[in-house]
Amino acid sequence: MVARIAPAEAPFPADIQAALDKIMPPGQAPLVLFTTLARDPRLFSKFFGGSLLDRGHLTLRQREIVIDRTTALCGSEYEWGVHAAIFGARVGLDAAQLASTVNGGPPDACWSDEDRLLLRLCDALHHDCTVDDGLWHLLRQHFSEEALLELLMLAGFYRTVSYLTNALRLPLEAGAARFP
Repeated sequence: MVARIAPAEAPFPADIQAALDKIMPPGQAPLVLFTTLARDPRLFSKFFGGSLLDRGHLTLRQREIVIDRTTALCGSEYEWGVHAAIFGARVGLDAAQLASTVNGGPPDACWSDEDRLLLRLCDALHHDCTVDDGLWHLLRQHFSEEALLELLMLAGFYRTVSYLTNALRLPLEAGAARFP
């Protein structure tokens, strides 16, 4: 697949290079999504300013379940694949759970009750752009108000990321997982 907008090429402006160096493992080329956004320093900084990459109110596993489910629901194999490959095993998501984020759902036996709530949240936001009172009540039993705000923002951000990766037709990253 050929991207609809060509990524910027090195050398990058100093501030963009510093941001890339901070987020990418040493010796690994930056992701095509990042270099595409690097075409415009303003958009690049806005993207990273809203990405919620810092330590917040959620565990890394909770974050990854939301990211994987949201990007799978949006059909973003690019973003799902990057996260599944880099973070899946690191946060304890096994092959059945990763497959379930794409082809299954909350009822699948591979999930804990808390994991199911996160999947249900993603499904509700994706399909209805809201959360009904019953699900909200259950979420409040497990998550602080600040964590709930972060969950909503995280799902929304990765829906935006999915729009970018899908509409730009970004080629899948080497080494990234593929949809099962």
